[in-house]
Amino acid sequence: MRQTRRSFLQTGTAAIGAATLLPARWAAASVTMGDMEIFSVSDGNLTLPTSFLLGTMPQDELPGVLAEFGLDGLDQMTPPCNVTVMRQGDRVVLFDTGAGHAFQDSAGQLLDALDTVGIAPDDVTHVVFTHAHPDHLWGVLDDFDDAMFYNAQHMIGQAEWDYWTNPNTVDEIGADRASFAVGAQRRLEAIEENLVFFDDGAEILPGVAARASYGHTPGHMAFELRNGSEGLMVVGDSIGNGHVAFARPQWASGSDQDAETAVRTRQSLLDQLATDQMRLIGYHLPGNGIGRVERKGDSYRFVPEGA
Repeated sequence: MRQTRRSFLQTGTAAIGAATLLPARWAAASVTMGDMEIFSVSDGNLTLPTSFLLGTMPQDELPGVLAEFGLDGLDQMTPPCNVTVMRQGDRVVLFDTGAGHAFQDSAGQLLDALDTVGIAPDDVTHVVFTHAHPDHLWGVLDDFDDAMFYNAQHMIGQAEWDYWTNPNTVDEIGADRASFAVGAQRRLEAIEENLVFFDDGAEILPGVAARASYGHTPGHMAFELRNGSEGLMVVGDSIGNGHVAFARPQWASGSDQDAETAVRTRQSLLDQLATDQMRLIGYHLPGNGIGRVERKGDSYRFVPEGA
């Protein structure tokens, strides 16, 4: 058995219960749905220019919206990276693998975070990808370019695989994202023999259904976790932040590769989540990313679990 890397933070295991918080440095939390234990654990955070995320939005209206969240005037944003883990019986399912060691120094902390909830790499039975951007995929390989979660079956949407492994993508994606394409192709090809592909609507595992949420990337997937009458949506980056994405979901985001499709996806998900009052976990939503969607006039707001 491989030993996990431990940080200076020695916290023990998590208590299980609705939004039970672990030490804030990891923003680790959990909810339960029957015999499903669903964790949100932190891979750290990204540091991104505000213009990258918000530069495509109406610049005359944007400051007023950001001021509501105390974000006006910032040159950089530091969105959290919340990785979802589901444990049920003998299955330990990881949704995305974080950024690994090669993307940003502020990210790549997933192994230490998993350690705080008592999960080692060899405990993971399934790895399911929402999409193949660096902060979601690059942690799939270790420092020696071997599979980090070496006992796990890896799963990705067929459309997402097709896009990132297409040799034309690196030339068509744009210079600012060309490294994303090179990195994705290398990592996906490294785990190709252990990959299973799926399409929209597939029940990829018992109680886990794939939902096409295209736009952020061409094959982005969300996942609906269901146990009896309870449900939770792992939305990945289809709802990319806890402020403008809710307050002005119709505004195009610079982080989305197909902005028009992403807007339609975001509006559809927000409407469903608000109507059904289903929990969600968002990869870049505030805190641990667990919460619900509430309508606010003609827009929405993110309500963190326990707020």
